[in-house]
This record gives sequence, structure tokens and C-alpha cells, in this order.
Amino acid sequence: MEAGFVGILTADLHLPDAQSLKQKRREVLRVRQGLARALGASVAEVDYHDLWQRCRISLAVVTRDAGDAAAQLERASRRLATDPEWQMVSEEREILNIDDGRG
Repeated sequence: MEAGFVGILTADLHLPDAQSLKQKRREVLRVRQGLARALGASVAEVDYHDLWQRCRISLAVVTRDAGDAAAQLERASRRLATDPEWQMVSEEREILNIDDGRG
């Protein structure tokens, strides 16, 4: 019996209209909360903390099968790519089988 899968999406984002770190942080919080609410994902800003117009976020979802994890990551990617405040610069996706870590 499989234990499940973890889907991880890391995205580099550009916020062209940000004029301060405060404005950027407000937008990052909005995006983090929206992804968490819509997908049940855990989301964190993981890089570019001191840049006004740049952000790297990572999110993780846990599902019963790899197809569901891939679908959740696709939904997250689409949501980020269509957000009018952000431009997605790049993204990476990975799906891990939880069973692979068992001895």
C-alpha cells in the first residue's frame, strides 16, 4: 500500500509595480493565502526577501496518487501565471513518492 505523494512547485515571480518591500510583502501574503485556501497547500517565500520586485515561493501538496499531485501543481501554476500583479519568470515541479523514503 502506497503512503502517498508530495508535489512541490517552486516559482520565481516578478512584481513589476512594487514600490516597496511593504507592498511586495502584502502581495506575497495574498498569494500565499490564496494558494493555501484554494489547494490546501503549504506555501512559503523562500528567496529574494530583500528585493522589492522579486519573489521565489515554494508550495507543497500531499495527495494519494501522483496524478492528483500533478493536477494540484498545474492548478497552482495556472493561478500564479494568471495573477495580474505578478509575472512568472520560471518554475520547477517535482513529485516525490513518500514510500521512496522508507527503509
